[in-house]
Amino acid sequence: MKNTAISIGQFWINKLSLACACVVLGLGYAAAQPAATAADTSITAIDILLLPDATMIQRAEAVNKRLRSVFPKGFSLDASHHPHISMFQCFVHTADLAKVFAAADKVFASGNVTNLKLTAFKYYYIPDKDLGLSGIVIKPTAELIKVQSDLIAAVAPLTVKTATSAAFVTTPENPDISPLLIHYVEVFATEHTGTHFEPHVTTGIAPRDYLDKMLAEPFADFTFSPAGAAVYHLGEYGTAAKKLTDLNLYTPQRKLDHYLSWTPIEE
Repeated sequence: MKNTAISIGQFWINKLSLACACVVLGLGYAAAQPAATAADTSITAIDILLLPDATMIQRAEAVNKRLRSVFPKGFSLDASHHPHISMFQCFVHTADLAKVFAAADKVFASGNVTNLKLTAFKYYYIPDKDLGLSGIVIKPTAELIKVQSDLIAAVAPLTVKTATSAAFVTTPENPDISPLLIHYVEVFATEHTGTHFEPHVTTGIAPRDYLDKMLAEPFADFTFSPAGAAVYHLGEYGTAAKKLTDLNLYTPQRKLDHYLSWTPIEE
């Protein structure tokens, strides 16, 4: 399957951008938003996401290890860069987070998400100067798109249009969030969903010449399923920086069916 490199300009402008938790490299962009005060936490930037099973995690970690071997300054997949599939990024009033959790919980509990069979089919990267942000692209399915649509319908009434850097997880070294990332979250529901939804798992950063060689390699498609769902606080570069809550993937009846279908391991 052909792998893909796309320009940063196209990524942000043409609505075909990949809806990613690490959507911005943070290298060479426009001036960032002024840092807000630490006490200004009335709005929170969140990513409602799916957590992949061991098959995808192992593949993403293997690619991440490979990329860090050629670019040690790149990030590791860890608690602040958890492999995931973004379903909806948005701004909400911090005081409404419990309502958001409940609304999302209801959607995932009835969505039969763990039975979805998803196919990873190519690498991609977002270029910026000499570096690229790499990931594994997943074929969207009608079932996955419906879950996303139901999720947005349930949560959208609780969202607010925009926010400042204070809505994100930041660090003293990087206190400002790119305006492009803020805009990306603002328009996620209208420009990165439905037919424009391109689910993927981000794997790391590396020099573009290395990524070009990696993309030229044959990609063996593989299937996996979601193993969980959660809400994360968005961080710098759009990372899933801090878990706020896990979400329920089972209705009571589905949970009972799940347990009844369990087969003991024979000695």
